[in-house]
Amino acid sequence: MKYKVHVEGDFRYIDEGQGENLLLLHGLFGALSNWDGVIDNFSSRYRVIIPVLPIYELPPRKAGLEALLEFLENFLAAKNLKNLTLLGNSLGGHVALLYTLKNPENVQRLVLTGSSGLFENSMGGSFPKRGSYDYIAERVSYTFYDPQVATRELIDEVFEVTSSIAKCMSIVGIAKSAQRHNLAKELDKIRIPTLLVWGLNDTITPPYVGHEFNRLIKDSELHFIDKCCHAPMMEHPEKFNRILEQFLKNHTLVEVA
Repeated sequence: MKYKVHVEGDFRYIDEGQGENLLLLHGLFGALSNWDGVIDNFSSRYRVIIPVLPIYELPPRKAGLEALLEFLENFLAAKNLKNLTLLGNSLGGHVALLYTLKNPENVQRLVLTGSSGLFENSMGGSFPKRGSYDYIAERVSYTFYDPQVATRELIDEVFEVTSSIAKCMSIVGIAKSAQRHNLAKELDKIRIPTLLVWGLNDTITPPYVGHEFNRLIKDSELHFIDKCCHAPMMEHPEKFNRILEQFLKNHTLVEVA
């Protein structure tokens, strides 16, 4: 791990830099390292916070978006974090949307990249198979346009997770919860500046999903990155950061007491 992971009670998180709060949320098979490029670029001017979502720790009966939303609310309350710019990838985007809809007063800017909430193919169309390293390697590679981005370290991490029956059950429960929580009828309630960054070659939340988010969220702007799949901030960090930088400059934060 490139950055220090703080541990406080049930919370594990990265907290780098000073300034406006950028809170980043990883996806279903994501990790803190997914956001290294954003931390590298923005922590000199912003406070970048990334909590570890307890995806694999939830008991199967509680594994769902409601529990992840509750966890996020508890984390933000414990850290007294307000006036957020909230960024989410994949499932993290879905959690970010739910938090924004429930706590609109605390989110001033929203950034979604490959977000679920409207449509998604879980693990490229299937749930994880336990015990098959080749299968996991193929599915992780499916997340990226360039399979070389799926490093052995990343594949090993996902394989370790899917080797546990309990963790697999939590993954399935959360994935099904995400599919049930379609937000199409609620997105018109979001009235803050929203940035959508999509991979033009996304196979999990295809480009039309980005267009649909753009249509349903009034104050949103949509950018596509070519030769890019489901995690633009990992596959093309420089392009992702340039788009994010311009968005932040165009929508300066409003001070709220």
